Amino acid sequence: MELSVFFAGTAGSAPSARRGLPALLVRRGADRILFDCGEGTQRQLVRSVGLADLHKVFITHLHADHWLGLPGMLKSFELRDRERPLTVYGPPGIAALMKAMRLIYGRLSFPFEVIELAPGDAVAGDEDAIHPFSVAHRGPAYGYALVEAPRPGRFDAELAERLGGAPGPDFGRLQRGEVVAGGRPEQGIGPTRESRKIVISGDTAPCEPAASSATRRGRCSPPRRCRATSTRSRSRSWSAALPSCCAGTRSTRRPIRSTLLPDCYIPARLL
Repeated sequence: MELSVFFAGTAGSAPSARRGLPALLVRRGADRILFDCGEGTQRQLVRSVGLADLHKVFITHLHADHWLGLPGMLKSFELRDRERPLTVYGPPGIAALMKAMRLIYGRLSFPFEVIELAPGDAVAGDEDAIHPFSVAHRGPAYGYALVEAPRPGRFDAELAERLGGAPGPDFGRLQRGEVVAGGRPEQGIGPTRESRKIVISGDTAPCEPAASSATRRGRCSPPRRCRATSTRSRSRSWSAALPSCCAGTRSTRRPIRSTLLPDCYIPARLL
């Protein structure tokens, strides 16, 4: 499954001639997940990879350079008759902020929800989960770890044929765990592969939660039900955005600010 990261904005506090404010788009299969949404994010996306119908938005913290582009983006979604639900996640205070911003983006015809997260919560997706963790910044601030479920082992087509399987339906049955012509699935499929992980630190000083989340051995808190704080009106609710803008993490455990990275499409740095 495709897993990639696009840096839509890497500037800090104020935009420059070549850099937009923090915004990072993660594409995993058909999912489109945005982390942070600084001023001008939708224009950065339109002029590059396109403004897709986002599934989720994560805000790292409530400083204006990390969320100010969200009201305009919501209005653009409304103008193009979006129908797909959108949920915004963030630290405590995001629900009140987005409720106040309704004066700007107005009524929305699509289902919209804002959920406040706490460290230890998990937002479950299709064979992945996003875990917030606290970072060292002014006020409530999070980083996020997107962790996939362990992946099945690699399928050895040549070995499967030697065991009596034929290309086509037999291969599919073996990969689903069925016995084919006396050949057992474990004979043609390698050991389970480690899950992939993307860690977004957001604005932070060096801190242990970010470093441990970014290592192979770092374990996110066990999933627990999100303590959702949302304000709903009929089928709609107020949302906030999530993601990160100023950082990625290297396997060296040392956080790096995204201001050092170019505004371009790059493969995800998988840990």
